[in-house]
Amino acid sequence: MKFGPNNHEERCPEGHSTAATVATISATLASDPDVDSSAVEIRMLGPVVLLEGYITKAADRDKIISLVASIVGWENVQDRMLSRFPSH
Repeated sequence: MKFGPNNHEERCPEGHSTAATVATISATLASDPDVDSSAVEIRMLGPVVLLEGYITKAADRDKIISLVASIVGWENVQDRMLSRFPSH
């Protein structure tokens, strides 16, 4: 049985599907109470994870990249997050 336009056949070298990789990253970011990733979108382009959206604290960028890199490797993380700091 095949699903969706990509048929979930795109796989990383370790054999994980794109959907499984995105789900793992999403769960990892959501479970970390010290980082706000609610406005960050996770997309995959082949083996590369694209991090897009907004962060509200400078420290969140490094933490998010580090968490994602622990899953897919540093070479497979592309940071496109924008800073949107709240005005006080």
